[in-house]
Amino acid sequence: MFRILALLFLVVPIVEIYIIIQVGAAVGGWNAIALMVLVSIIGAWMVRREGLSLIGRIQSQIEAGSLPTKELVDGLLVVMAGALMLTPGFLTDAFGLFCLFPPTRILIRTVLIARFANKVRVAGNGFGAFGTGGPGGVTNAGFHGGFGGVVDVGEATIRPDDEDDSIELGPPD
Repeated sequence: MFRILALLFLVVPIVEIYIIIQVGAAVGGWNAIALMVLVSIIGAWMVRREGLSLIGRIQSQIEAGSLPTKELVDGLLVVMAGALMLTPGFLTDAFGLFCLFPPTRILIRTVLIARFANKVRVAGNGFGAFGTGGPGGVTNAGFHGGFGGVVDVGEATIRPDDEDDSIELGPPD
């Protein structure tokens, strides 16, 4: 993992500088800088809008006594998109927009949940409080600790294959 991060910290800035030089040669240096600033401003506005929307959805899931799994993963992706959008460069902006737009974010979320579903453990009864239930004694009847075979992420049902650690995407059940 350390090698991958070290490689990314070395390669990404070099690629960003190359792309900025190429864009600057095509449209002019000041125009390239203005385009980077404009994309960052628009990205910051979009991150704020998506983040506020996610906070509302997380709160409503918690009030309903449900585990806001999809919303929390979306929140992580929106935060990551914000960091990428504020980093100068066109490549990081493209990856940030990819994490920010809802259709592509659903795709990334589905893959992330499938990849890490077997590593998540939930302890306790229900969600939202310690002891025998959630807020006001409400338990989460739809979530029964950990992830076993099938993981429902809303848009697709993920069936991890134990033999080769690949995933199979199918329609929701």
